[in-house]
Amino acid sequence: MSVAEIISNINKEDQTVPLAISKAIPQITPLIEVIADKMLAGGRLFYIGAGTSGRLAVVDASECPPTYGVPHGMVVGIIAGGKEAMFNAVEFAEDDFAQAWVDLTAYNVNQHDVVIGIAASGSTPYVIGGLRSCRENGIVTGSISCNFNAEISKEADFPIEVEVGPEFVTGSTRMKSGTAQKLILNMISTAVMIKLGRVEDNKMVNMQLTNEKLIARGIKMLMGNTNIDSFETAKSLLLKHGSVKKAMGEWMSGKNA
Repeated sequence: MSVAEIISNINKEDQTVPLAISKAIPQITPLIEVIADKMLAGGRLFYIGAGTSGRLAVVDASECPPTYGVPHGMVVGIIAGGKEAMFNAVEFAEDDFAQAWVDLTAYNVNQHDVVIGIAASGSTPYVIGGLRSCRENGIVTGSISCNFNAEISKEADFPIEVEVGPEFVTGSTRMKSGTAQKLILNMISTAVMIKLGRVEDNKMVNMQLTNEKLIARGIKMLMGNTNIDSFETAKSLLLKHGSVKKAMGEWMSGKNA
């Protein structure tokens, strides 16, 4: 194939992924509802995975604090092999059946939490062992896999299975399978944060103000949702409170009217 043909065919395969996920929405919905309930009661959300699945888990978890202003540790991504595995393959890390539970207990995982295991094949020992130990300890579990009747589904209270079909490069699950996992994780974390009140309308009113671009976006949101017509007033109020939501709350309470 020419380069144009290669990427056109990859794109055609990628377009099948959202359609496959749409069939799993009835599986995804109840998992989100139970996560929201647990987190409203003070619980946390954990993801466990190996390889690409683990990296996607860590990425989704790490993006929750800056996007929604939740504390670090409220959503936790754990990858087999630890931090080193984010950048380099750690040999046989995914084959350790007992290690995921060890990694989870380092965070004092408990019955208030929810643990989601992620494995494209659905047969990763690290993930299966972690979910099984969670269930033995009364912890709610979910799973995300890209095979029907996956092994990890048997260890999950809320299994999600999305059959994406053969990969463009055979066995390269970082492609369609990885895309499917990323889209589902987007759904889960976004919907949960909306249910927790971390979003208003469709605005990230609790985002962390970590750079000038986000500060400018926050000022625009603040001016758009109040009667503040001064850029400097909005900026001063935003920086004082650290989030659009808190700044809006003070302004709307009349303290600055």
